Amino acid sequence: METTATDRPALEPLQLRAAFGQFPTGVTVITTCAPDGRKVGLTANSFSSLSLDPPLVLWSLRKVAPSRPDFVAATHFAINILAHDQIDLSRRFATPSADKFDGVLHVDSETGGVPCLDGASARFVCRNVGHYEGGDHLLFIGQIEQFDTFGKAPLVFHAGQYRAIADHPDLFRVV
Repeated sequence: METTATDRPALEPLQLRAAFGQFPTGVTVITTCAPDGRKVGLTANSFSSLSLDPPLVLWSLRKVAPSRPDFVAATHFAINILAHDQIDLSRRFATPSADKFDGVLHVDSETGGVPCLDGASARFVCRNVGHYEGGDHLLFIGQIEQFDTFGKAPLVFHAGQYRAIADHPDLFRVV
């Protein structure tokens, strides 16, 4: 007897989210410029490298996000990998507000003119090469046109909390 998707019990969204949360991620702020010139940004941990040749990255955005039209229309976006000391920026860009950039130090990229946050661990400026539907999210793919690394430890998110990276004790064990 075959089992179809409708025969399976529904997955509980909160339990599924908790299970996803067991995978530690970095924390990013994705930024762009809206067609009217406004600077737009949001916190995301759905960032991943995709390809080295060509250099591609991906990230996802909820379909109901207010900034969806701005990112869909954007020619470029920046992925700012937050440093361990940027929890406040993560929270700021995760919260709806009129101007998330008010008082935030940033520069506009040479490529695409998108805002790049000061103090990040790394950042990628990407040409927006496409977006694709994936359930309740859109997947954005960007081709990296410029990147920088700054040698700062990253901000980490795990099980619903911010975390810091520490060396594993086995690294110091003498064999």
